[in-house]
Amino acid sequence: MRVVLAEDLYLLREGLVRLLEAHGCTVAAAVETGPDLLTALLAHRPDVAVVDVRLPPTNTDEGLRAALDARRQVPGLPVLVLSQHVEQLYARELLADGTGGIGYLLKDRVFNADQFLDAVRRVAAGGTAMDPEVIAKLMRQPVRNAPLARLTPREREVLALMAEGRSNAAIAQQLFLSDSAVGKHTNSIFTKLDLAPSDDDNRRVLAVLAYLNA
Repeated sequence: MRVVLAEDLYLLREGLVRLLEAHGCTVAAAVETGPDLLTALLAHRPDVAVVDVRLPPTNTDEGLRAALDARRQVPGLPVLVLSQHVEQLYARELLADGTGGIGYLLKDRVFNADQFLDAVRRVAAGGTAMDPEVIAKLMRQPVRNAPLARLTPREREVLALMAEGRSNAAIAQQLFLSDSAVGKHTNSIFTKLDLAPSDDDNRRVLAVLAYLNA
């Protein structure tokens, strides 16, 4: 797996490079500024980009804006945001194209290497990996999407856990439900969101994107 990494703190950047390479990844570029990130993403077109939100020269939202620019030019480019901050406007824009391959983790809530590497792999494979706190901040506004409004409170709970990247088994454990009950809820969610069975589309990812873009 080829990775482009953007992190302005030297020790953290070097630590992430070593961690990724120790687990079989190839770090095609490790940069520290927004413009360098955009250049690296377009030049290398990696399997996944791991991006901090705030990078030089402005130290505001350079990293996320560079990732968005790259996804406009390389549709579906997988991006995992790793930051201390939730930038709601740009996070929603990142999710808006509906192609999957997205993640947003908060640095102080990544507790071990396995959690981070699992998120990297999931996003590279076209899935989602969202921190629950990010989801909570993105979902503070009332639901306006008509299909989502049809979901029951339990179905919304299931969908929120799907947005975190949890499997049906993990959702069942979290909500104290049986696996079959979770399966029924997910099928109902897909039906209400008009996500027909397809060999090409990942309905789980599409449902999560509908949820986060509400």
